[in-house]
Amino acid sequence: MSFKKGYMEFNHNFADINDLRMHFVEHSTPSKKNIPVVLCHGFPHTWFSWHRQLPALSNAGCKVLAPDMRGMGETSVPKDISAYDVDTICRDLTGLLDYLEIDKAVFVGLDFGAFAIYDLALRFPERVIAVIGLENPAAPHNPNKPPLAEYREMGADHFLHINYFCEKVGRADDDLLVRIDEFFPKVFWALSGEGNYFDTFKFPKETHYIDALNDPPSLPWNWLNIEEMQVFIESYRKSGFTGGLNWYRSMDIKWEQRKPYENVSSNIPAYFLGSENDVDLKGFHGDDPISLLRKQFPNLRAVEMVSSAGHLVQLEKSEEVNTALVRFIDDIREEL
Repeated sequence: MSFKKGYMEFNHNFADINDLRMHFVEHSTPSKKNIPVVLCHGFPHTWFSWHRQLPALSNAGCKVLAPDMRGMGETSVPKDISAYDVDTICRDLTGLLDYLEIDKAVFVGLDFGAFAIYDLALRFPERVIAVIGLENPAAPHNPNKPPLAEYREMGADHFLHINYFCEKVGRADDDLLVRIDEFFPKVFWALSGEGNYFDTFKFPKETHYIDALNDPPSLPWNWLNIEEMQVFIESYRKSGFTGGLNWYRSMDIKWEQRKPYENVSSNIPAYFLGSENDVDLKGFHGDDPISLLRKQFPNLRAVEMVSSAGHLVQLEKSEEVNTALVRFIDDIREEL
C-alpha cells in the first residue's frame, strides 16, 4: 500500500469536544465485535505517528481512533498554558468516547500521550478497558519538587530542551517554526535508536535547540521516507508549536493535580512496550522506571523491549510494534 493511497484511505473527522475542534482519524473493518482502541501521540507528533498501526489494528478487529491531541495537528490550539492540565486532557479523551457513543476503550499512548492515558485510567477507570504504554512508563514525579524546578537543576550547566521550551515562551515557538524544515529531520534522528539526543548536553544552556542537534543523514531512512516526514512538517507549519510546547510548560500544573493520586492504584490491565535505546527510559525516569508503572497499575501483564530502536519506536520498528499491540489486545479480548 503506497503512502499516498494509505493516507487517503483513513477516515478523517472533526468534532466539537470540550471546547476544542478536535480532529481524529478512524479506521476499522465492519464487525460487531470490534474493540475500541484510542491511540494518543506526544510531541512533536500528530495522529500520523500511528499511520502504520491503524490498518494493523483494524485488521485485528479493532475500531481504531487516532486523535490529534489538544494543541497539535488539526485540533484547536489553546494559547493558555492552564488549558493543558490533567483534568482538561482527560475530558478530551472521555469527550471523544462520548461523541462516538463508546462506553470504554483500550488506550495506547507514547510520550505525553502515555501520561495522558495513565491519568485517565486513574480518574475514569470505568472508561478504560486497558492501558498500553510505549516508552514512557509513568509521569516523572518527585513529590517534593515540581518537575520544571528539577529540569532547571538538571540543565543548569548545559542545554536541556525542556528548559529551552519553558524559559523561552514565544521565542522557542517562533525559532522552531522559522527553521521547521531543519528541526524535524534533526529531532527525529536524535530521538531514534540510531541518533543520540544526549549529544545536546555538550552545548551551553543558551543554545538554540536546532543548533544543539546533530545533522541527520539524508532522507529516506530505512524507517521513514521523505513524504512521511513532510506530513509532520506541513502539519506543524500550519498549527505552529505553541500547543505542543504548552504540554511542557504545564508540567507543574499537572504535578499539583497528580498529588492526590500518588498512592492510588488501579487494577486495570496494563502493558508496556519500550525500546532499548529510548532517551526517556535512559535519562528521564530514574533507575527503575517500570516500578513506577507497576505501583500505579499492579495488574501489569507484560513488559517488552524492542531492540535497536529509540523513542519513535512505532515508526522505527512498525512491524514489531504492531505484533506486540495485537498480542496485548488479543489477551484483553479473551476477557471481554
